[in-house]
Amino acid sequence: MATAIKPLSTYNGPTQLLIDGQWREAVSGKRFNTLNPATGEIITSVAEADKADVDLAVKAARKAFEEGPWSKMTATDRGRVLSKLADLIMEHRDELAELETMDNGKPISDSRNVDVPLVADCIEYYAGWANKVHGETIPVPGPFLNYTLREPIGVVGQIVAWNFPMLLAAWKLGPALATGNTVVLKPAEQTPLSALRLGELCLEAGIPPGVVNVLPGFGPTAGSALVTHPDVDKIAFTGEYLTGQTIMREAAGTLKRISFELGGKSPNIVFADADLDAAVAGSLMGIFWNQGEVCCAGSRLFLQESVYDQFMDKLVGQAGKMKVGDPMDPSTQIGALISEDHLNKVLRYIDIGKAEGAKLRTGGDQPTKRGYFVNPTIFDGVNDSMKIAREEIFGPVLSVIRFKDMDEVVPRANNTFYGLAAAVWTRDVGKAHAMARKLKAGTVWVNTYNVISSLSPFGGYKMSGFGRELGVHALESYTQVKSVWVSLPN
Repeated sequence: MATAIKPLSTYNGPTQLLIDGQWREAVSGKRFNTLNPATGEIITSVAEADKADVDLAVKAARKAFEEGPWSKMTATDRGRVLSKLADLIMEHRDELAELETMDNGKPISDSRNVDVPLVADCIEYYAGWANKVHGETIPVPGPFLNYTLREPIGVVGQIVAWNFPMLLAAWKLGPALATGNTVVLKPAEQTPLSALRLGELCLEAGIPPGVVNVLPGFGPTAGSALVTHPDVDKIAFTGEYLTGQTIMREAAGTLKRISFELGGKSPNIVFADADLDAAVAGSLMGIFWNQGEVCCAGSRLFLQESVYDQFMDKLVGQAGKMKVGDPMDPSTQIGALISEDHLNKVLRYIDIGKAEGAKLRTGGDQPTKRGYFVNPTIFDGVNDSMKIAREEIFGPVLSVIRFKDMDEVVPRANNTFYGLAAAVWTRDVGKAHAMARKLKAGTVWVNTYNVISSLSPFGGYKMSGFGRELGVHALESYTQVKSVWVSLPN
């Protein structure tokens, strides 16, 4: 650790459940602790929702959808409310950034300069869509007028992951609210605080009671109750694929609409004709940004053999200079992993990599025993069959793999049941476009990595999920189409 971690000020934000515009304790009276990953210390305790609380929140959301002012509000007015929410998010930028870093462990520079601005941008983007979602007229044969209505689905359960707590919530809240749905949001139990504060800002912005309900809790209780509730019309989930499989099984009884953004083992492919310095920088950011706790992280780095050694020397040298430490220090590049359990999981994968015969070039250890930190880790000599090349580690661990040419690397890059993202580094524009078509991934970056915009869709192929977040395509996940036929006189 380059700098000592300073204790944070006492947390004074909301810790209760937000149901129907009111802050309340769980019906059971239970609470659970949320920890600061940089120290392992308790920040505060929050109310623990379970089935009874989910039922209350769903009833409030249903009433707000069927009877409340949200369903009667014009689309333009809904957009104005969302725009106000975006403004409030930016007004509270520093507070929200500190809250996110305190509860998640990510560097404050990322929280302040990336996460919070992207949250506000996402909400503002969908504010603009609120009055632009409409149907169409269809020139059907016969004496009929046929037109479609694009309507909200209803009550939406949204379950988000802990790696980008507030941003993932915004990705789901924005299109859901813009299209007139009501929401029950379950943040990850590891990171409930920013979602609760966001719920508070929703009320301040003028979103009516019952439209946004926030229920901290655990997956087997609160999450399962939300998925199986007969009056929830849709589930949107971000997390690991095993949980996604459980949700699909549990949702089958009510045939809910589902959209998933799940994990990844994304290939990052560097050809010999690439700008190697840019590719080194992009590869470091692709795996070590947010401590590698990124579903689209470039965790499999494919290097063309003619530049392999040169590239590796640069990569390892720069990785060793990255600053790991106090997430509240603006100069920190790699913060703390989310929890002790996750730290131990990442360390187990590092041990597996060593046992499998991969060569540890840098990192693989903890810079301190206080908090949940791992130094940036790079494995050399990795082959496609190793666990560290096939399983999602979700930490700052990079597997580097040699390849000969394009024909060889494409099937190897696609040889995974994931398909969230991929990247290609080359100066050959034809090769870049050819690779973009051949790679089985929902996002393909060319000569860059981890570029995200509210305007552009994001989602996966295969076991990385289905449905799309962001852009106009996300609106499809939160609306349904009604066809209206009107008989016309001859």
